[in-house]
Amino acid sequence: MNLRYVLGGFGLVCAAWGGWLLLQQPEPWRIAVWLGGAVVVHDGFVAPLVVAIAALVAVAGLRLHGVMRGALIVAGSLTAIALPPLLRPGGVANPTVLPLDYLRNWLLALAAVALFTLAYVGVRTVARRVGRESRRA
Repeated sequence: MNLRYVLGGFGLVCAAWGGWLLLQQPEPWRIAVWLGGAVVVHDGFVAPLVVAIAALVAVAGLRLHGVMRGALIVAGSLTAIALPPLLRPGGVANPTVLPLDYLRNWLLALAAVALFTLAYVGVRTVARRVGRESRRA
């Protein structure tokens, strides 16, 4: 069987399970509103920002590889997910609700995305150079 169909079926099962869990909540409309807001933030802010950055890179004459575009998309998605705890007003009544240092963790996640992207691009560049030199010899 084609792996694409297996993964698609798995995705459908996960989506159905998530929908069932959503309907088990006391106020599922609140979660649906939050998810809708996430889509609006992504489509209204993150995606245009990524397109604008890609346009600026193209104007600067740099070539933005697919891996780097993917890293920008991941960084934008991480930012959209991190925005609610980062932008929360002041302290919370219950300190166990948001107990972590979200700004530090968001920055660490972005740094990890950047490091893995640079490492991948670096390894790929070295492998290409080694391949060219081996063909010359």
